[in-house]
Amino acid sequence: MDDRKIALCKYRLEKSAQCLESAKILLNSGDYCSAANRSYYSIFHCIRSILALDGIDFSKHAGVMAYFQKNYVRSGIFEKEYSKILTKAFEVRTESDYDDYYVISKVDVEDQISQAHLFFDGVSNYVEKRLSKSQDDPGVQSP
Repeated sequence: MDDRKIALCKYRLEKSAQCLESAKILLNSGDYCSAANRSYYSIFHCIRSILALDGIDFSKHAGVMAYFQKNYVRSGIFEKEYSKILTKAFEVRTESDYDDYYVISKVDVEDQISQAHLFFDGVSNYVEKRLSKSQDDPGVQSP
């Protein structure tokens, strides 16, 4: 596998981890909308880390989401729960960023952060396995 793809994948996973940590800090400071935003972006960067390995990217969130759902959820690489987590986080992020009077509860943000953690762990495990397979067999192609 191309070293540039691997480096970009790892960079995006680190960015995801940073967003997740920021979400926790914002939650603890009472800034729930911003915490929801950061937890969504943690998920978004996780997906983009996988896309880096595939050598693919999109200019819009919808493209990233559709590619992940088609090539990773529908194909069975990730469980359908990952699609639900992504969709819900995207909806909350959109509402909290663009609706004037959107209010999210602490409990809902805690749940979203927990789900983002699950997403991060699953993607990290997938990436680790995929990278180890490519080292074992340099001819391994992307799904």
